Amino acid sequence: MKPDYKISTQIRNEKIEIPVFSYNTVVVGTGAAGYACVLSLLRLGQKNIAVVTEGIKMGTSRNTGSDKQTYYKMSTNLNTPDSAYEMAKDLMAGGAMHGDIALTEAALSLRGFYNLVSLGVPFPHDRFGEYTGYRTDHDEKRRATSCGPLTSKLMTEALENALPDDIPIYDGYRVIQIITRNIDFDKSDVKEEKQTKRTKKAVGITALSANTGYNKFGLVVFSAQNVVYAVGGASAIYSSTVYPESQTCGIGTAFLAGAEGINLTESQYGIASTEFRWNLSGSYQQVLPRYISRNPDGSDEREFLRDYFDDDKTLTACIFKKGYQWPFDPRKINENGIKGSSCIDLAVFAEESKGREVFLDFRRNPSCCLNASGKFDINLIDGEAHEYLIKSESIDDTPIKRLRKMNEKAYNLYLSHGINLEKSPLKISVCAQHCNGGLAGDIFYESVNVSNLFPIGEVNGVFGVYRPGGSALNSTQVSAIRVAEKIAAIYLDEKNIEKLSAGDISNTVKNIASLLGGNSTRENIIKRRYEYGKIMSGCGTFLRNINKIESAISKIENEINKFFSEKENMVSDISSLTEAAINYDVLISQLMYLNAIREYIKHGGKSRGSYLITDKSPLCIIKENKSIEIDNAHKNLVCRTSLLKNNKIHFEWESVRPIPDIDNWFEKIYNLSKDELYSNI
Repeated sequence: MKPDYKISTQIRNEKIEIPVFSYNTVVVGTGAAGYACVLSLLRLGQKNIAVVTEGIKMGTSRNTGSDKQTYYKMSTNLNTPDSAYEMAKDLMAGGAMHGDIALTEAALSLRGFYNLVSLGVPFPHDRFGEYTGYRTDHDEKRRATSCGPLTSKLMTEALENALPDDIPIYDGYRVIQIITRNIDFDKSDVKEEKQTKRTKKAVGITALSANTGYNKFGLVVFSAQNVVYAVGGASAIYSSTVYPESQTCGIGTAFLAGAEGINLTESQYGIASTEFRWNLSGSYQQVLPRYISRNPDGSDEREFLRDYFDDDKTLTACIFKKGYQWPFDPRKINENGIKGSSCIDLAVFAEESKGREVFLDFRRNPSCCLNASGKFDINLIDGEAHEYLIKSESIDDTPIKRLRKMNEKAYNLYLSHGINLEKSPLKISVCAQHCNGGLAGDIFYESVNVSNLFPIGEVNGVFGVYRPGGSALNSTQVSAIRVAEKIAAIYLDEKNIEKLSAGDISNTVKNIASLLGGNSTRENIIKRRYEYGKIMSGCGTFLRNINKIESAISKIENEINKFFSEKENMVSDISSLTEAAINYDVLISQLMYLNAIREYIKHGGKSRGSYLITDKSPLCIIKENKSIEIDNAHKNLVCRTSLLKNNKIHFEWESVRPIPDIDNWFEKIYNLSKDELYSNI
């Protein structure tokens, strides 16, 4: 249906009329970041806003989580000293993260957190009002908190419910172009642009919508002074992924507009269920489930981890540790001659490589925990696993009983999706889960080279090699606040909303027109996307091999070069055009990510973060029982990546910026001018 919003003008192109809606700020995306930005803009007096989304219910924020999804912020524990500076140091400690951005993420963390509290997000507190916390990965300050498995969903719903009813939301609109103009420095009065790399500015977006009926292609244009890009991570570039199926890709569109990427090598991978996509971290592992594999026809079911571990106590400890060491980490393959928790990821992959399917079984105990009578024996478990289960009062005789005792919500989550962990095993794989890298932004989350384009949330490449668990949710709120502040202070003059013409979208219209008139169905297009994903998952996830990457890049380049002329991409109806456009975004994204990985390896980069660079098989790596050489040479470097003409890629290595040494004398801060406050220089 056509939205009941006023069309400002129309563009005539290729004998079709394309409506143009005009707003000061267009927010693309309806997740925790997008909604938070709209709310922040409204609070600062901005009213001429529209929200554009592929689907209100489709994003990662609303459809993902874990056993106890973590939100990371400055510590609010009464007996845990903390500061923005200390938190910034911990955010930077993982490597390849700029200090000024880390400080911004830390300084605004409590503001974002307490805003969510005020909106009714039920973070737990004691009777005195203290929001206590717990330790998460890469964290020693008990900064983590949680509302349970659906923390980000609760955040998104609370933010959405806080918005007034008169905010225009264009639902069912897939953004396929960020429209840019070159900045004329001779006429521009934006001093900052003269001292940065910004040579373009965003002036609007083009979207596809199958249900509007405006024209035969479903094309719609939005002119805007500001484009807030809250589209989430590059999820659909993989076939093995824990991202929800409804979350596709949007970062390729930004690359095509000229926006730079940063740290595209750095993503996070771990064990997840595949029929219902969900992280299997925390209590799902800490209750000590049984790992089994079997043939696709269900035959030859067997417990397999003992094949990869030398002794039962190490195996038991590693299953338990997988709860809080969930991401694959090459440092945790072998720790001082003792097999680590990431050997489990390798073992799962090794079983899959044999053509077998792998499952977590909560109905029966792993044999490493059984006594001579075949019963679960807590006394066979050493160390922190023993202490944890005792303190949690979860020493029941099966994993499912222990899970329900420890975390009933985690059990009910699967039940709500038709999966009863008491009756059947859970199919698993090692899956892509989060992009630490993404689009390069400054301390106001404005693209470093495209003015007025604000990537926020996961699409902004805030984080480096390692990040504390839950820091991504904090970043959604911090980035939303910062963007709103800069727009309200600097970019509110509606005279600067540029008029768009046919020339701004001519290439986009040409490409879309070439995809309509074929015989491919929506199902065919999605099947091709999965095949593209298999190329990426085969070489660009937690196991990386330079020869396979070179081959994959050639395949992706070939697919891109023939995309708009190949019959298999030409669809029979406009409802399938969106899926075809997503496929092109996926291919561009894969091209950028794989080239960044190749550049890193050629630059001398070694295993780190959540990936292992190797040409050896997982079984060989485990059996060698050697520590992995971890990269340190690139810890204080980041790689910026740009897409040039003819799909050529430009790389630029730069040193990590330190945490700013700030003179915080009150009177100086009190008297800062607006130009000083909102300068990124």
